[in-house]
Amino acid sequence: MSLMSALATDASPRKPGMSRTQKLLFFLTAWLICLMPFLFWWNTWFGRKLSDQQLTEYLYDTKKPRHIQQALVQVGERITRKDPTATQWYAQLVQLAADPVEEVRNTDAWVMGQDPSGAGFHETLLTMLSDPSQMVRGNAALSLVRFGDAAGHAQIVALLQPAQIAAPQSGRIVDSDRPGTAIHQNGLIAKLEYAPGQTAEIRSPIAGRIRSVVGTGANLAAGAQIAVIDPATEQVWEALRALYLIGQPEDLSAIRPYERDLPDISNNVRQQAMETEQAIRKRSGV
Repeated sequence: MSLMSALATDASPRKPGMSRTQKLLFFLTAWLICLMPFLFWWNTWFGRKLSDQQLTEYLYDTKKPRHIQQALVQVGERITRKDPTATQWYAQLVQLAADPVEEVRNTDAWVMGQDPSGAGFHETLLTMLSDPSQMVRGNAALSLVRFGDAAGHAQIVALLQPAQIAAPQSGRIVDSDRPGTAIHQNGLIAKLEYAPGQTAEIRSPIAGRIRSVVGTGANLAAGAQIAVIDPATEQVWEALRALYLIGQPEDLSAIRPYERDLPDISNNVRQQAMETEQAIRKRSGV
């Protein structure tokens, strides 16, 4: 390389680097991007232990139902550990039975079932048997069994039955999920167009698996069946355990389908179904 070429290369303009401020902003932005998912997880993770003061604050935080649920779960854990401090929130547990959020009432019904001696719990759970939510009614019924009360027998048997979902009004299905798909409670199953450009979301009242669903493009009248949802394994298992104690001979037709050797029925559920039938037969002399 000639001297002139070398001088020309050295004299060529260099690409300016990032300033110190720009570097700091870059690293700060990257740090926040990593931090935000952690903060979201931290604030919604039910396993994060709450102090007594935090539990009280969360139980009354009507603007954040997830806070109430987190507090309820931890009160329930204290009850199962026989922690006497849990009783200070019992009055609020009774009040939350009328909370407008279904998930809160559902968790509340489960928590009250952990202590049959809780003041007002028995009476409150009995009123929850008429809750508009199938899951809340079911949880209340399961909790009542711990009180030696079979008043929720019909609701428990219903937990073994598939959910039948009907069209709230006439319209056309513009989107739907596929049969066999696992779905959470309140998960979206289909969309029903009831007027041009206006759709209603059809959601599952229970967690489970889609047995059948109307395909896209189908026209339905109000009340026509849109989908059938088989209940989740955990729900079935809890219902079978309760019927082991309070089941009647007329329940056997709802129990026997879970005794079958099928891929979608777990071994635990199958075993529990058989034990439940045996307990009912022994108790009733059938």
